[in-house]
Amino acid sequence: MDNKYLTIFVVCIAVLAVAIAGCTDSTASAGEGAGVEETPVYTVGIDVPYPPFSYVTPANEYTGFDVDSIKWIADNQGFEVKFEVVAWDGIIPALQAGQIDMVYSGMTITDERKEKVAFSDPYWTVNQMVVAQPGSSVTIEDIQNGKAVVGTQSGCTAAIWMEENLVDTGIMDKENIKVYPDTPKAVDDLATGRIDAAMYDDLSMKDIIEGRDVEIIGYIETNEQFGIAVRKDDTELLAKLNAGLANLMEDPYWEELKVAYDMKL
Repeated sequence: MDNKYLTIFVVCIAVLAVAIAGCTDSTASAGEGAGVEETPVYTVGIDVPYPPFSYVTPANEYTGFDVDSIKWIADNQGFEVKFEVVAWDGIIPALQAGQIDMVYSGMTITDERKEKVAFSDPYWTVNQMVVAQPGSSVTIEDIQNGKAVVGTQSGCTAAIWMEENLVDTGIMDKENIKVYPDTPKAVDDLATGRIDAAMYDDLSMKDIIEGRDVEIIGYIETNEQFGIAVRKDDTELLAKLNAGLANLMEDPYWEELKVAYDMKL
């Protein structure tokens, strides 16, 4: 064979070999990925600061009883989570709009909220703690009789309780409820005498007032139950959350979380 043609023949064989090898690798890669489902990632809406349930550390890390709980549930049920801080009075609209996939941040299950979202099984029960300045003459009876100016977080169940039980019944003037973006700001105003008292979920208020010059004057027994909120059509996610919650509550880690976040009053 002519040397020129021999050279061309050898080059063609080499090119063909590379092409075949390339095709084989591509097929193997496709085969390896075929039928493998990606792990779903859900965005968890949280309200901060809401200790001990959800807050952000100085190192910008998400933590808290609810945060650690959903991390455990995600691992147990085969999905992943990421967190997004959302203002409380806009957190349900954010869920409905698809900006987040669930609210896991001490949300009380109420009939009004059930009209908008679906809730998991309850996982915690709280009452409302009322605080005032040390030595104040304000009593829990003054709160119940609508005689005090009370601060709390906008959209929270303390505000809802006062609206429904005191304002709507004519016991309290609406102006006597002062709402804030978060409860620590209400406690700040209480410490400076701008309001007579502050009301909020008991465990969270316990953390908020630690080291502050205020004192507990009593509790309003609301016996609220917390649940995880999801969109009404997210039935598969809701089933996973309920299964994960049940497994978590039976696991020793549940008691470890209670101790770690000092969940006793």
